[in-house]
Amino acid sequence: MPTVKISPSILASDFSRLGEQIREVVDAGADMIHIDVMDGHFVPNITIGPPVVAALRQHSSVPLDVHLMISDPASYVEDFVNAGADIITFQIEGINHPHRILTKIKELGCQAGVALNPGTPEDDIEYLVDNVDMVLLMSVNPGFGGQRFIPDVLRKITNVRSMLGDRDLEVDGGIDERTAPLVIKAGANVLVAGSYIYRHDSYLEAIETLRTTGEQ
Repeated sequence: MPTVKISPSILASDFSRLGEQIREVVDAGADMIHIDVMDGHFVPNITIGPPVVAALRQHSSVPLDVHLMISDPASYVEDFVNAGADIITFQIEGINHPHRILTKIKELGCQAGVALNPGTPEDDIEYLVDNVDMVLLMSVNPGFGGQRFIPDVLRKITNVRSMLGDRDLEVDGGIDERTAPLVIKAGANVLVAGSYIYRHDSYLEAIETLRTTGEQ
């Protein structure tokens, strides 16, 4: 089983001091920083674009884990790579040529991943898994933070782990001290957590709790 990694989501952070909050979670042991990019079309929310990612790059000594929840990811991949993304994941839903996007991301020197919404079957990426560095499974319907974990995703985690071998399997949505052990047992090794970490009294304690409860 790959090492458990924690990727705090800035969606739940204080946007008035993003740089500071990124430095704080990195100092507390974060393995990467999860950046949700939303366009108001693919999901009912608008967040940030490449200029903000570029500004945040200088505050993070760990990989920037950029999740594109947008309608036309292919048109923006180069901008996000140039902004400093280390991993770019795009949603498989509605994409006509996913191989082309994966190839483009890798040719630009970035790791590439695909993401699935809770209602999207894992069979939709079976023909892609040999070309990805990571798969991201949403365990809530994307668009907003603070939602409840959808338990049915656990079966999908197990199935996707069997496809991926030792590569990273990330889960995003409703991750806390109760759900972390469940998703890790099912096969996930990268946990995205926003509300749980940023609302905790201690970022260090929150990150270590997520990491160790699942490893026990």
